[in-house]
Amino acid sequence: MSLYAIGDLHLALSDLKKPMDIFNGWEGYTEKIEKNWRACITENDTVVLAGDTSWAMGLENSFKDFEFINNLPGKKIILKGNHDYWWATMSKMQKFFSSNNFDTLSILFNNCYQYEKYGICGTRGWISIDGDTESEKIMAREVQRLEVSINSAIGQGLEPIVFMHYPPVYGASCNYDILDVLYRYNIKWCLYGHIHGYSQRNAVTGVHDGVRYDMISSDFLQFAPFKVL
Repeated sequence: MSLYAIGDLHLALSDLKKPMDIFNGWEGYTEKIEKNWRACITENDTVVLAGDTSWAMGLENSFKDFEFINNLPGKKIILKGNHDYWWATMSKMQKFFSSNNFDTLSILFNNCYQYEKYGICGTRGWISIDGDTESEKIMAREVQRLEVSINSAIGQGLEPIVFMHYPPVYGASCNYDILDVLYRYNIKWCLYGHIHGYSQRNAVTGVHDGVRYDMISSDFLQFAPFKVL
């Protein structure tokens, strides 16, 4: 039983108007995801999907994408990305999964999931924009959600591992609101996605100020799940 992670699947089976194949390196990506997934993931494994899972514009239009994911081996834990327009309330998402018998899918949102002695925690994150009141409100909510998730794990006696969509650090830039949470709760490992293509040259990986960072964008991983534990 192993824990894996991958972000930014950007599935477009439900919305053919959003093909990623037009971008360099994304040719045949859906087939690559399935082939690589089935080569390493078993039914007993767990996979964290770190946002931007489906291009569907609404939950009701996302069926084919989640059917594809549900039919892959393993349990999947899904957090929100900036392009997950299908995202709804927890109750609506759970009802959608249940009514379609998508029984391998769970949502990471103001909660955590246990994997052995670890707590799978996380949230989407955000980008700080100085002086933007709306951005500040969104950031405050993301900080709160991250804290709720981490505290959920700590309350169960679990060691938190944080998964995010947006990177807390990128190049010389830092999201101090998110970093403050990581430092206060002594988080040792954070995995994130969001960054693609040429921009990946500035992605921070390895240990930075006591926190290990791993980037798990699907194109960075060559569309193969990353083994966490």
